[in-house]
Amino acid sequence: MVRMVFWLTLAAATAWLLWYMVTVPGVSYSDALAPLSEEEKVIAENLRRHVAAIASREHNLWHRSALEEAAEHIERTLAGTGYLVARQPIATELGEVRNIEAEIRGAERPDEIVLVGAHYDSVTGAVGANDNGSGVAAVLELARLLKGAKHARTLRFVAFVNEEPPFFYTEEMGSRHYAQRSRQRGEKIVAMFSLETIGYYSDRPGSQRYPFPLGLFYPSTGNFIAFVSNLSSRALLHAAVASFRRHAGFASEAAAAPAFLPGVDWSDHRSFWKEGYPALMVTDTALYRYPHYHTLGDTPDKLDYERLARVVTGLKAMLGEIANS
Repeated sequence: MVRMVFWLTLAAATAWLLWYMVTVPGVSYSDALAPLSEEEKVIAENLRRHVAAIASREHNLWHRSALEEAAEHIERTLAGTGYLVARQPIATELGEVRNIEAEIRGAERPDEIVLVGAHYDSVTGAVGANDNGSGVAAVLELARLLKGAKHARTLRFVAFVNEEPPFFYTEEMGSRHYAQRSRQRGEKIVAMFSLETIGYYSDRPGSQRYPFPLGLFYPSTGNFIAFVSNLSSRALLHAAVASFRRHAGFASEAAAAPAFLPGVDWSDHRSFWKEGYPALMVTDTALYRYPHYHTLGDTPDKLDYERLARVVTGLKAMLGEIANS
């Protein structure tokens, strides 16, 4: 009898945890995609241009000239949009590199910061168009689209260096340096969004995979954008997904899951979790969908810029709402 009660209690607790992880507000968009608006056509072409400039060849500490060209493109683009660009230098054994930031100061609560970021280095042996030229291109477009808007909170746009191995999961990640500095300064980051590998979509049945047990709850076709957080950032996840679904004509899925599940903490948002900040990842799920992940085949021609433009449009509205909430 005691054993039966134990197993029933365990089953009930597991069912509750799974419900807690996968239940999110709103309904994912499921209609046919509408034609791109004129603004979205411009966004798509800008995204294509940024990805080509940042990620047409391998760019990391072992390919310093290409990494520097990517950093300079980011800085020129932000400055050309009208931002004051700031650098965070980071010393490494192979020389100095940098995080890059720009911000729109909040009008009413400037001490509350909404941060959207992406890493601009590629993994060794890969061009890195989707991972993570797509994320950086989206950050640059969001900075352009939101420039001049008035928000209660400060909006900050950051390009992180050194996310990929051998720096990944170490204190040498660019985002670790950034998050630690933010904590030391007493900065109040109320939301951090890591845009990680967001440019590949497929309508082929069976194109989407998941770590167990998430495949029991989500579609098997990889034509959506995903929002992923740990359990402590669940409130931010719900606010972000609800807002995105109100505004975006594009499919979305979401989960607040334990960080030990493979993939949940695989980007710069992890650095902010370690400092106690609420953060989540926006992703096309990377290796769970993208066949060219971390290969030389991850080139700019593989990305779907029209669908990525739709995602950026939804993220623009979502960031605007959260910056005013």
